[in-house]
Formats: sequence, structure tokens, C-alpha cells
Amino acid sequence: MNTQETYQERYTRAKARVEELKSFYNHVIIYFIVNAGLAALNYYGDQWRFPWFLFPLLGWGIGLLSHAAGVYRLNPFTGKDWEDRKLRELMDQDQSQTLTNNQ
Repeated sequence: MNTQETYQERYTRAKARVEELKSFYNHVIIYFIVNAGLAALNYYGDQWRFPWFLFPLLGWGIGLLSHAAGVYRLNPFTGKDWEDRKLRELMDQDQSQTLTNNQ
């Protein structure tokens, strides 16, 4: 039974990871399609005399990089180690608060 629970937990984590990656890949595809459309619209409108399509490209690109950092665990502030440390810290605070209230 313990092996089954371990398998179920691993499966749940893997499934969540796949969903996270799928969401990121969809974000990348939409980013390229929309920005290619904006670039084409900019070109046909004024032959890039003023390349306004770069503003949404760069702005959205920053958001895409942020999404990539989260998906690929590149953010040291919200990585797995940070989560574990924060969980332990909050649990310790809760336990000490409970002990203080019971006295």
C-alpha cells in the first residue's frame, strides 16, 4: 500500500509538471504567432518606418522570460528549496504560537 501511495504522489507531481510545461509551450507558440502578426501589420502599414511592434514584443518577452524562469525553476526566490524552507518556517511559527497560546 505504501508503494502505491508513493507511485500516486509521483504521478500527481509528474502530471502537474507536464501541465506546467504544456502551458509554457502554448505561451511560447502564441507569443510567436501574435508577434509575427503584429510585425506583419506594422510592415504593411508603414514599412517599419516606426517599428512599434517592438514594444509589445519586448514587454511580452519579459513576461515570457518570467514564465520560463518559473517553469524551469530558475528563480532562486521561489524554487523548491525556498518552498521547503518557508513551509518549515511557517510550521515552526505556528507551533510556537500554539504552545504560547496553550500556556
